[in-house]
Amino acid sequence: HKMELHVSKSDVALRGYIEPFGENTDPGKTKDLKECFDIGPERPSLEGPFFGPNQWPSTLPEFSELTYAYHQKMVILAKTLLKGIALSLDLQENHFEKLMRNPISIQRLLHYPPQGGYVGENIIGIGAHTDYGNLTILAQDDVGGLQVMNREGDWVEGTPIHGTFVINIGDLIQRLTNDLYLANMHRVVNTSGRERYSIPFFIDADFNSVIEPLASCVTDSNPRRYKLVTCGEHKFGRFAASYAHLAKA
Repeated sequence: HKMELHVSKSDVALRGYIEPFGENTDPGKTKDLKECFDIGPERPSLEGPFFGPNQWPSTLPEFSELTYAYHQKMVILAKTLLKGIALSLDLQENHFEKLMRNPISIQRLLHYPPQGGYVGENIIGIGAHTDYGNLTILAQDDVGGLQVMNREGDWVEGTPIHGTFVINIGDLIQRLTNDLYLANMHRVVNTSGRERYSIPFFIDADFNSVIEPLASCVTDSNPRRYKLVTCGEHKFGRFAASYAHLAKA
């Protein structure tokens, strides 16, 4: 049974199964109609927030092998993309490497049941949110339902294009670039009548990496907008608001 691998059993490592409405991403407004399964860097025991053993179904050995191999490939791809972002900011190509010796990463498997009839904002696939870390690499099926807010504040469809990933900028890159790069607000509304599956991978930085605006992104016309945060503190704070089992933490 899925609940045997429930995320609450992993404590603050946040690995395992999350039932419908078990994580609410915009908790003041929306309940999330989705199921998740989360894994991350494999650890023999609980080390602290985001680092601990993965919870694998004992009956599906191929599942753990394939899913973890995909996670490892995504780590490499994310670091490659961050080299491009570093170069775009006139930084050394390896600028992010020193922030990412042991980065927080989450490989998530998502299932969104279809919704019929009138769909209000109180229950949708996933509530409006920005991603918490550096980058998200999203593989989505052909069902659609991803909606992204553009700079005018309108929701536009993130239409699936076969054979491509959707890349989301996360909060930390927005902070680092002092709003030069924006973390895009997005949500999922699955009214297709079909089950939707997607596979987002989230990469952040080391738990204690210090994130603050780059000097080159702070100018007279764009004064410093963010105070210093550590990656882990920022991310864990966002999660604590979304999960019932962390509400007391």
